[in-house]
Amino acid sequence: MIWAIEQQSFAQQICTGSFGDPVINIDFGRGTPNFGPSLGSSTSYRYVASGYPNDGEYAIAKSTNGMLPNAWFQIPNHTPNDPDGYMMIVNASYEPGIFYEAEVNTDLCPNTTYQFAAWVINLLKYNGKKPRLIFSILTPDDQVLGSKDIGDIPEGSATDWKQYALEFTTPANVNRVKLKIVNSGPGGGGNDIAIDDITFRACGPEINTSINNDPGKATEIICEHQTTDIHFSATANGPATATYIWQKNEGSGWVDLAGETGQNLTVHFGDAVKGTYQYRLALAANQASSASCRTASAPLTVQVNPLPAPVVEPVLKFCQGERIVLNLTGVTGTYLWSGPNNFSSTAQSPVIPAATLQMAGVYTVEVTTGSCSSSASTEVEVLAPPVATVEDPHPVICQGAATALQAHGGSIYSWSPALGLSNAAVSNPIAKPDVTTLYTVSVSDGACVSTAQVLVTVLDKIVASAGTDKKIRKGQSVQLDGKISGNRVRYLWTPSTGLDNPEKLQPVATPEHDITYTLQATSDAGCLGSVSSVFVRVLEKIIIPNAFSPNGDNINDVWNIEALNTYPKAELKVVDRYGNLVFEGTEAPWDGRYKGNNVPAGVYYYILKLNEDEKQFSGSIMIIR
Repeated sequence: MIWAIEQQSFAQQICTGSFGDPVINIDFGRGTPNFGPSLGSSTSYRYVASGYPNDGEYAIAKSTNGMLPNAWFQIPNHTPNDPDGYMMIVNASYEPGIFYEAEVNTDLCPNTTYQFAAWVINLLKYNGKKPRLIFSILTPDDQVLGSKDIGDIPEGSATDWKQYALEFTTPANVNRVKLKIVNSGPGGGGNDIAIDDITFRACGPEINTSINNDPGKATEIICEHQTTDIHFSATANGPATATYIWQKNEGSGWVDLAGETGQNLTVHFGDAVKGTYQYRLALAANQASSASCRTASAPLTVQVNPLPAPVVEPVLKFCQGERIVLNLTGVTGTYLWSGPNNFSSTAQSPVIPAATLQMAGVYTVEVTTGSCSSSASTEVEVLAPPVATVEDPHPVICQGAATALQAHGGSIYSWSPALGLSNAAVSNPIAKPDVTTLYTVSVSDGACVSTAQVLVTVLDKIVASAGTDKKIRKGQSVQLDGKISGNRVRYLWTPSTGLDNPEKLQPVATPEHDITYTLQATSDAGCLGSVSSVFVRVLEKIIIPNAFSPNGDNINDVWNIEALNTYPKAELKVVDRYGNLVFEGTEAPWDGRYKGNNVPAGVYYYILKLNEDEKQFSGSIMIIR
């Protein structure tokens, strides 16, 4: 059979009107591996599943990455938003061959224009042999209904995907066709291409749409639970025989709306449910019931946005003086708070620095997201804190002693610091600090807290020191070195004999004889006292005679140094004029003898060392017989 198809039926430009849903849509699938499956008999080229295709071969792959990087652009597949999608990569042979062939197994409508299109890119980076394709539409028994030579595809860049297409109008006696893309360019040194997104679909007149009488508007936004009518309209320069049907898509595909066959549509949204609702007008020159015959307007969308759902605590409790934080979560957008005392804020979670009783009440926030608004409220309670009191804010104790603290005003108590306390979590702990300590007690009624303080003063331990022992000659005076440490101390020296004032800390002592003075320190606060003593040695005056007459008349018969016996460490030596020792010792007066024999009359010399930190005495004595 010879098919009579007029040449003018094959338009050479890409359809600029409306399209129908693809009767065929070849995007070569998708998958995890970089290489996809073979096309089988849909091409005359040889399939490779790894590496890169040589002359006369093809691959189904996600990208050309790693394939002849010095010669080919490294590109991903063309299908939008499909990183795992595949494309067909062809290294053309020296002889013409079929790149892709497919049968349309859907009945087509007569007198309907269809578009056969594909996205193609020249992979070659350099100026080589140009790819050249022929798009053909055939009858199932391979009679050509029409074809289009798209001409040379020049080199470009890695983004130069272009769509090439053939359009034709079906005659009355054709309802099935075959599609073919053939290589007509020379092989070797070029003619390398990638093909993706092959489509075959109806092409019709331009359809102009509007929403709510706003031409060109494609989306209407309303809010959840809103009740309103949305008006859609469409105009098309279709043939007089054209039929129309409005369609709806709620996410599961396009569905005809029964009875909606005009160019206007009104949809009532009552208590709108959030979601995306799409509408379009489908047009068919003939057989409007067949999807393969129809073209459709661009989708008109009604977006039902959810109302913002602000989350606030229903009741917020704050103590007087605390920061009020109106915490709002769950939403983003703009905010407007209102509340007692003309309170207003546009912050998401406003902060009020210090709570007062007048700030209690209901606070409401209106949240707007896009064009949708909703509100939420919280009740703020401002609580008066408990009144913390203590029984004795200034106890005084001696070092090592303890005192009981006592707080009132709440049900929960916490003392700090805990050091020195028997229990920091009771109202009446026993305090035994080593040093003066300021304790703070936090008193709570379970919600609010107030504080009070107790200063426990620890009196230092009393230590008395009478100083070092003293030595004086009889008739002399010495100042005692008394020292006292501690708090609230009284002191007294005993006995008072020889003291200028026994109540002075460092009195002047003029004793007649050796004496021990005791410094007694006592506490006005009842703390343990202290005593310390000092010994004052009173040395007698030394009188050394310069002559004696040991002649047995009992008058001045011995050389006697008065008070020498009060110096137990004294050393006395007497020598003659030649330096010979004639007497030594201090136990008894010298009777003028040496080793039992009388020494001759004459002058002798003495040296007296008292060994009491005193200077030594020396001189001469005369023995008279």
